[in-house]
Amino acid sequence: MNAIKTSELKSMTDEQLGVLLKDAKDSLFRLRLQARMERLDSPSELKKNKKLIARILTIKSMRNLKQSS
Repeated sequence: MNAIKTSELKSMTDEQLGVLLKDAKDSLFRLRLQARMERLDSPSELKKNKKLIARILTIKSMRNLKQSS
């Protein structure tokens, strides 16, 4: 998964963020499964994926807070 800047994430719509979040979670699941079964080619991908998921969730929660205010 390519590195996505926070500014790019902020410019995405809620639907795009939802799709990207689903893809990131699926990818993280596959990486964790692969880590259990065999050696990963790049273990840093797990960390990158977790950070991407956290960024997306943070942006979504910030938007929800702005809408409720």
